[in-house]
Amino acid sequence: MRDVIVAANWKMHTTPADAGDLARTIAARTRVAGVTRVICPPYVCLAAVRDALADSDPEVAIGAQNVHHELQGAYTGEVSAPMLVGLATWVIVGHSERRRDAGETDSVIGRKLGRAIDAGLRPILCVGEQLAEREAGEQDEVVRRQLAGALDGHEAERLARAGLVVAYEPVWAIGTGRNASGRDAAAMAGAIREALARQVPGLAFDEVPILYGGSVTSANIAEFLAEPSIDGALVGGASLKADEMAGIVARAGLTAAARGTAA
Repeated sequence: MRDVIVAANWKMHTTPADAGDLARTIAARTRVAGVTRVICPPYVCLAAVRDALADSDPEVAIGAQNVHHELQGAYTGEVSAPMLVGLATWVIVGHSERRRDAGETDSVIGRKLGRAIDAGLRPILCVGEQLAEREAGEQDEVVRRQLAGALDGHEAERLARAGLVVAYEPVWAIGTGRNASGRDAAAMAGAIREALARQVPGLAFDEVPILYGGSVTSANIAEFLAEPSIDGALVGGASLKADEMAGIVARAGLTAAARGTAA
């Protein structure tokens, strides 16, 4: 049975002074059986969030928003996987904003994935198409290409042991006012699992959790979690609001209960 996961990506918000309080508040509002909760604050807030949750709710996992593809070196301002050990247990790789703003290629993302796994970090690998690609009907090909580049050379057993999670981000539905539907997300989840089966022979592709990550809110999460192929959400702006996170995780709890994972 796949995990039901809600991961909060705070992006470039919060400071060490306020991140701990926000994390505690969200943790207290989202104690729902069967849902794996992950908070991904900025690098500089990782320690504050870790310390805030250590006693209040240690079941909430902490993730980093990125990791460098090298172990060390002359990379000013970057953070390597070994530096994250002790601060985080999860990490996001290949987020659409990293692809857009930092020019990250599928090959580089694949190297980041490898570094994360080597360090014992559970990876959330992001894939998704731009608006022009969606309008051209190329969305399946885009995610196949992204997965092929990122997963090249990675063995099935190693990915399974690491607990690979894939997040589908329809870039055209993030902050644009356009909305993806549950049917859109489900179709792409199917395409992603088919691509995983093709790219990594031997991987139990039907056991890989797939999250939806396109302007998720408490108002629209039900549509996505109603799809059996969707296993949770990668939440952006709404993850900074305790009320929104409470609503999202509560709905995820219904999915977990229906699947029999809310023990």
